[in-house]
Amino acid sequence: MFQTLLIANRGEIALRIIRTCREMGIRTVAVFSDADRRSPHVLAADDAVHIGPSPSAESYLRVDRLLEAAKATGAQAIHPGYGFLAERAHFAKAVIDAGLTWIGPAPETVAAMGDKTEARRRMQAAEVPIVPGVVDAVVDADEAARVAQEIGFPILLKASAGGGGKGMRVVETVEEIPKAFESAGREAVAAFGDGSLYVEKYLDAPRHIEIQILGDSHGKILYLGERECSIQRRHQKLVEECPSPVVTPELRTEMGEAAVRAAKAVDYLGAGTVEFLFHQEAYYFLEMNTRLQVEHPVTELVTGLDLVELQIRVAGGEPLGLEQEEISLQGHAIECRITSENPYRGFLPSTGVIDYMRLPAGPGVRWDGGIMEGFEVGLHYDPLLAKLIVHATSREAAIHRMSRALEELVIGGIDTCTPFHRRVMEEPDFLRGAINIRYVEDHPDLMDDGLCAEEIEAAALAAALLEEEDRRRHRAPRLAGTEGGREISPWRRSGWPWPERE
Repeated sequence: MFQTLLIANRGEIALRIIRTCREMGIRTVAVFSDADRRSPHVLAADDAVHIGPSPSAESYLRVDRLLEAAKATGAQAIHPGYGFLAERAHFAKAVIDAGLTWIGPAPETVAAMGDKTEARRRMQAAEVPIVPGVVDAVVDADEAARVAQEIGFPILLKASAGGGGKGMRVVETVEEIPKAFESAGREAVAAFGDGSLYVEKYLDAPRHIEIQILGDSHGKILYLGERECSIQRRHQKLVEECPSPVVTPELRTEMGEAAVRAAKAVDYLGAGTVEFLFHQEAYYFLEMNTRLQVEHPVTELVTGLDLVELQIRVAGGEPLGLEQEEISLQGHAIECRITSENPYRGFLPSTGVIDYMRLPAGPGVRWDGGIMEGFEVGLHYDPLLAKLIVHATSREAAIHRMSRALEELVIGGIDTCTPFHRRVMEEPDFLRGAINIRYVEDHPDLMDDGLCAEEIEAAALAAALLEEEDRRRHRAPRLAGTEGGREISPWRRSGWPWPERE
């Protein structure tokens, strides 16, 4: 096992990896840009190296600077986290060519699963169900139209090198194809440097269910149950849970075995995720993420396993040391992504300095955060600030626990999406588990503050004055009063919209 590991990432995932490394006795090296000079992950690591200006293209995406940092600090391994270069085969290869250990699957695996058409071909060969459509990129809009007429409308045009909803268009009629083909291709070039597109059948409002897999270099691949990731906006996940409220033990086994076949088809090593669309009692391969997922904590909480530790150990050549029958799901876990976005303004990004934080605690509550008081939130990076995760004996208990934790959470100085999550935890369809990937679009009231612009301005001013008054009295912002025996915040007292609980 190596002694020093460099983390080619930032924020909460860098801190998450640092914590596991500390428990394993592995020295950590953080990297940081100008914007992150005083970030928590920099302060937590054993060593830290400045790699450039704030824009990611000049820092976190600079392979040469990352490798130079590893060499300068004596790191023997690199963990990419997620995002940035985590699913870039050229980075994995560069790390290996430099004589370092890459914490992830082989570059060939990353490349194969990064190419969506190649992934579909391999899944088809491995008898993993795929959405009806083509397995090769179409050459032009005319060919896309011919395929669409064969499989039937609506269809989905998707970037072969895509992900995250970029280079994707839903098409309802043949007349829409030329324009959609041109715009999707242009977006794909901008995002991935590759404008090739393929066509598949569009499934109306499916669920998004993914299977966590683990593979070692000794030929063993295991599945660790599923995660329900259907609550998303513009293909970006917002709330995840484990297990899914609709997956039976029999279906879990069937989907898990399909995920293992998918992993074996690419000689998978390490932690990864096979994503499926679940529609009308059938499931279809969507894609494979060749890295750790943002939502991995919910799987950790129900299985009792540390996925980062297992990633590191198998990368170092150790066997998993587990059998499939040893893995069981205990209780229920829910994760809410806390982002610097205002749900009442179309999730508009929010910037500023975090001037106050009150974090939830208590039984079954986990906070994976990359922020602190005094931290400046800018626009250089993804708006994800932290993840709030809870674990309880049942889904109902987990929802109640999350509601309580969200009430305790306060982040001052910027807007966050916390009010959205509070409302989701009380929404009837969510409580019933009746969710799909159109959940957010079908529930616009979750993003409606119910106030006009003048009322918002007045409420914000009143809240600010009340908060300043409370600070002067040396009282925490959310302990500024009571209502029916409950502590309330000055924002509630000012008339600011706040979901009430029966």
